[in-house]
Amino acid sequence: MVAADTTQPHVVVGVDGSAESVEALRWAASYAAATSASITAVISWHYPAAGLVPTGQAPPGVSADVHASMQAALDKAVTDVFGTATPASVTASVSYGHPAMVLVDESKDADLLVVGRRGHGAFTGMMLGSVSIHCVTNAVCPVVVVRGS
Repeated sequence: MVAADTTQPHVVVGVDGSAESVEALRWAASYAAATSASITAVISWHYPAAGLVPTGQAPPGVSADVHASMQAALDKAVTDVFGTATPASVTASVSYGHPAMVLVDESKDADLLVVGRRGHGAFTGMMLGSVSIHCVTNAVCPVVVVRGS
């Protein structure tokens, strides 16, 4: 949770460019307007490697290209929700790492973590995606999973 001397609530939102993540950001914007919270919209990526949790590092050229692509997806999501006049209380961050791990780490300094429900990977009957499940079970702060519009 956020330190006791912080007066403004802080919301972290996982964004991946999907419609579901844009809806999560939209929900967080509504919540932030009602509670005067600040928002950090986070998108992350990782370079695939062998093993359960990818830990490889991408070559510099790949990193630069992927970072630019992720930044563009994040900027589009923020613009879709806030228009061209993004409030000063909203920041956008591109992070390197597995999305679930990055969001759980971000939850350490948040009052609320908001994610969208994808859940249409290999197991289409799942109600939540793997990142959502990981966040719900491991985040330090409360988690809201937005199911859609």
